Amino acid sequence: MNTNLKKKSLFSSLTRRKVGILIASFIVFSASMTVLAFEGTKKTVALTIDGEEVVVKTHAATVGDVLQEQNVPVKETDYISLSLDTKLEDQIEISWEPAKQIAVKDGDEQSYYWTTAKTVQEFLDEENIKIQEHDQFNFSVEDQIKDQLKLEIDRAFALTLADGKKKKDVWSTSTTVADFLKQQGIKLGDLDRVEPNLKEDVEPNSTVKVIRVEKVTDVVEEPIDYTVVTKKDANLLKGTEKVVQTGKEGLLKKEFEVIKENGKEVDRKLIAEKTVQESQDKVVAVGTKVIVAQASRGVSKANTASSQETPSGGKEMYMSATAYTASCNGCSGVTATGINLHANPGSKVIAVDPNVIPLGSKVWVEGYGYAIAGDTGGAIKGNRIDVFVPTKEQAYRFGRKKVKIRVLN
Repeated sequence: MNTNLKKKSLFSSLTRRKVGILIASFIVFSASMTVLAFEGTKKTVALTIDGEEVVVKTHAATVGDVLQEQNVPVKETDYISLSLDTKLEDQIEISWEPAKQIAVKDGDEQSYYWTTAKTVQEFLDEENIKIQEHDQFNFSVEDQIKDQLKLEIDRAFALTLADGKKKKDVWSTSTTVADFLKQQGIKLGDLDRVEPNLKEDVEPNSTVKVIRVEKVTDVVEEPIDYTVVTKKDANLLKGTEKVVQTGKEGLLKKEFEVIKENGKEVDRKLIAEKTVQESQDKVVAVGTKVIVAQASRGVSKANTASSQETPSGGKEMYMSATAYTASCNGCSGVTATGINLHANPGSKVIAVDPNVIPLGSKVWVEGYGYAIAGDTGGAIKGNRIDVFVPTKEQAYRFGRKKVKIRVLN
């Protein structure tokens, strides 16, 4: 009896164990099948995230969902190959590139951009930023774009450079005149000056003038005029002169400090002078001797004959002769050699051209007799003489005639 009960109890225990195992196996199988079914419904997605490729399986419905699952911080400026609301399909490929921030200082203006461009050239083209030939910048167009990259562009402008006498049109990005000259390779001398001054700003389309200043020494030799000294000489007839000593110019050496701007003299200052040779005075003797020729009182045959007969010796010439008196229009009555014709109305005097007959010469005049060349006249030029007579009636009677004369001494 006891034996049978033990057998039933053992069988019952074995049966419960098998049932438990079966149930557990079923649960495991069901779970596995569920998992397999869940995994089998996932879509395979190929993601390229900032250059890194990864393959994921997901139940996400859209591109935005899968990126969110992958903790990708998507911004509006980022590059995504598909829109965020695109429905996912199996084996879909999605590319995402984060935008990088770039600071651009263009002249005096600074701007910030988000871009997914690979190179600076792509960025410039993307934003339509033009670089001109003479502009200066701190980058190469082939540089790779990095986050927080700073691009600086100095815009060139046209202006004119006048360096001394040379003038040319140039381009510059300088702010001050000093920077501009340095950029152009212009070196200033100690005396050179610049307009505008070095500290002023350079303006577009303006002209920067470099005035080349030089200081030179100029030596000049100048003549020193001689002085004319006159001395009275009682042995010479009044109105005549004689050079006793020839004048000679001296020589003066002057040294000047000369300032030139662009080769043109703008200032000259005397700094030294020296007499190289003294001048020599010209000494002239001036005659003071007065000769009065008196006519003989009474008329003799001998005197009459002397007026007509040609004396021997001397220089013979023919002259056009007229007569004048001491009271003629414009006459002072005193001859060029100092003879007072009013006081000596009987004097035998003729007016001559001193270049033909020297003053003071003793002459014989046909029809007039012996006389002194003691006067001159404004109309007496060349081969012409004017004989003095006491009265106007005699002058009228004399008229104008051609006479033979002899210069005796």
